[in-house]
Amino acid sequence: MMSSNSANNLLDEALGFNDECGGGGGGLLLLIEDRVETSGAFILHHLIKRRLSSPNRPNDVVVFLSFAHPFSHYDRILRKMGCNLGVQKENKRFVYYDMLNLNYPDGEKGAEDLLLSVYGKIQKTVELCSSREGYKNSTIMIDDISLMEVALCGSSNLVLDFLHYCYSLATQFDCLVIILNHEDVYSTVDVPSPLLQMEYLANIVIKAEPLATGLATDVHGQLTVLNKGICQGSGCSKSKIRNFHFRVKENCVEYFYPGSRT
Repeated sequence: MMSSNSANNLLDEALGFNDECGGGGGGLLLLIEDRVETSGAFILHHLIKRRLSSPNRPNDVVVFLSFAHPFSHYDRILRKMGCNLGVQKENKRFVYYDMLNLNYPDGEKGAEDLLLSVYGKIQKTVELCSSREGYKNSTIMIDDISLMEVALCGSSNLVLDFLHYCYSLATQFDCLVIILNHEDVYSTVDVPSPLLQMEYLANIVIKAEPLATGLATDVHGQLTVLNKGICQGSGCSKSKIRNFHFRVKENCVEYFYPGSRT
């Protein structure tokens, strides 16, 4: 029978993250796909806390772009999880970009210039962190790219360009890039979406979906984690798929295999 500690680490085990690397190695792209009725935001919150709370990486920085919520939203949730984003922000370990309230210019050229300006700021932050002694990795998080596309008046090309810029930082500066996206937004669209491109590039894909059997009082959904393999040190892990259920609680999330709860 699985211990409660092991059960709580199911997500991290599926991701291949360990305490030594402080929540994941660098040079990786992690894509979180959710549904409107089954939000995967809790995964993002878990990864924020893990990146900022690892005792082995006390100086790492999270660069967070939010198209979904104001800073107070994340701060309130992370405080319940034991992580004070306000303090982390003051210490310049949590760099927050409010993309929600930006004035987006009309026309593709104006939007492109705005994104290039934002990218330039991210690049400077990552370069600064990588040049400081004791700074090992930066993490770039985007919540979420479906709303980013809405803000850019449906320009998937601009979204893709921006994501490719961030991905280039991951490979150049050994960063971790984490992207959240609503998968079902594109369910009726025939043209290729940014999601398809990111699925191809991603080292890890996490799908948060409703239960196939319908609603349940003690189970909020199921996670499918496709880990395409991560090379760390002298070894490389093989591609693996993990499936397990989850239940979102007030200040934490429970992960467990189907049928393991009575």
